Amino acid sequence: MKEFAHLITSIDQSNKTNDKVNALKSYFHLANDQDKIWTLALFTHRKPKRTVNTSLLKEWVTEWTQIPEWLFEESYHVVGDLAETIALLLTSNGVENKEVDNPLSYYIETLISLREKSIEEKKQQLQIIYEELDSQERFVFTKIMTSGWRVGVSQNLITKALSEAFEIDKAIIAHRLMGDWSPENYTFQELILEESQNDLASRPYPFYLAHPIKTEDIQKDLNPIEWQAEWKWDGIRGQIIKRNDEVFIWSRGEELVTEKFPELAEMAEKLPNGTVLDGEITAYENGEPLSFGVLQTRIGRKNITKNLLKKAPVVFICYDLIENQGKDIRTEALSFRNHLLKELLSEINNPILLASESIEFSDWKKLIEIRKKSRSLKTEGLMLKKKDSVYEAGRKRGSWWKWKIAPLTIDGVMIYAQKGHGRRADLYSDYTLAVWNEEELIPFAKAYSGLTDAEMKKVDAFVKKNTKEKFGPVRTVKPELVFEIAFEGIQASNRHKSGIALRFPRIKRWRQDKPISEANKLSDLQELLEKYG
Repeated sequence: MKEFAHLITSIDQSNKTNDKVNALKSYFHLANDQDKIWTLALFTHRKPKRTVNTSLLKEWVTEWTQIPEWLFEESYHVVGDLAETIALLLTSNGVENKEVDNPLSYYIETLISLREKSIEEKKQQLQIIYEELDSQERFVFTKIMTSGWRVGVSQNLITKALSEAFEIDKAIIAHRLMGDWSPENYTFQELILEESQNDLASRPYPFYLAHPIKTEDIQKDLNPIEWQAEWKWDGIRGQIIKRNDEVFIWSRGEELVTEKFPELAEMAEKLPNGTVLDGEITAYENGEPLSFGVLQTRIGRKNITKNLLKKAPVVFICYDLIENQGKDIRTEALSFRNHLLKELLSEINNPILLASESIEFSDWKKLIEIRKKSRSLKTEGLMLKKKDSVYEAGRKRGSWWKWKIAPLTIDGVMIYAQKGHGRRADLYSDYTLAVWNEEELIPFAKAYSGLTDAEMKKVDAFVKKNTKEKFGPVRTVKPELVFEIAFEGIQASNRHKSGIALRFPRIKRWRQDKPISEANKLSDLQELLEKYG
């Protein structure tokens, strides 16, 4: 458990990807196989089911520490995190036995065994465990037990660390981590280290990613004759692979999403073997794209029902053909790949397999005018691709550019604040913003990025001085600060009081020049919804 707790500390104390990858690699070399498989389960959202509810846990901790309930609640409000509060209180109580060093798997398996225990037996077992752990281990253990897991480790980061630690291709690791597995029915050796016949067949190619470009740079540096333009569709970038009579659909994040899009998988059965398509999974109906919010209803769902398939239909808009008849054709010119792609799409002739058509233009002025239609067509702008370009790996400059339209913006008033996580755990850095509805401020978005460290410290000081009420880790604050919020899309939502949800909201700037009376109104958001939703 000490090794795992040290890993969590190392990850939490750095925001650098390489530091996190190195910490994970070191851990995977040191930990036993059972701890490794449980670590993968925790980091890939396969936590054990909760066996003790938080109300009982709070009750027991107040008893063990001999403090009144109100003091526990006040401590919780100040700290803002239940696991951290418990770890601090038990440390101050002098409870600790540093001689015990059981592995992570021991504690998780003990938690699982509590499912069949009585309340009193659970209490006794937890007290023994807490006495064995130091403060950081208690914090981590409580996070596992309460399912309050939020660590800065993506599945992509785990995949990269495993790939480097065991010298296995990253795509193969990503594939092995997919599916319905559990540490209770797989060993680390079986899941990660043993070779599978499907590894090569399912392997995607590294995605070619574009850098952003400004209008003035296009006009100054690029010759329009050498370039083709396409709409930048708003969906999930993916690859569809058909090899050895099997279909695999990968997202750009190297997540295997075949089961989430059964209609695409069924369509792909008709592709010839040895085909890899690069494109965009997009919500689409009656000949036009739907908002990204519709597509989001498919993301994260384990069970894709017939009703969901009907409510959120999708298509695959093809950008490129990168493997043809089993041959890697990435080094061929884009114009040649486009020619082969058109032939293939014509042969398949399926309504959910579409081409990302090139836009006809003679000069940049004409394309600038065409680009103004982006938002009405529910696209993010344009892609510019050199006609003779090869399909490269990763984000490279020169041959592909993304020419996005400016985000939508709205001015909102901060009404709630919450402490962040990781290096921001001591700062109020997560804000809820509101707009005016007559005389009332209505919350419409949450944002936690966009400010400098110096600005965040000033806002944190304001929150602490101007708190009106406390609700657990959240504080209601005096409505005084105005922030300009940028966002990529807008849609109707019955889950929000405003009736509106924003896509990728973030703080563009702190409007210290604006009084709250000049913040936007709900009617302004509704107008944007009517125009762009």
